[in-house]
Amino acid sequence: MRNILMTVMMLVVVVLLFNTIISKDTTGTKAQIESQGTSANTKIGSLTLD
Repeated sequence: MRNILMTVMMLVVVVLLFNTIISKDTTGTKAQIESQGTSANTKIGSLTLD
């Protein structure tokens, strides 16, 4: 029973960390990757149009 409780608690911690680090709206890793990707796509698009 104790092992199951520890496992559930660790899963909750992992979910909370994921939500605060990875998928946070403006400062999360996902948002930063998307903004860098958008910037890169814009630069590539401007290179191919010349």
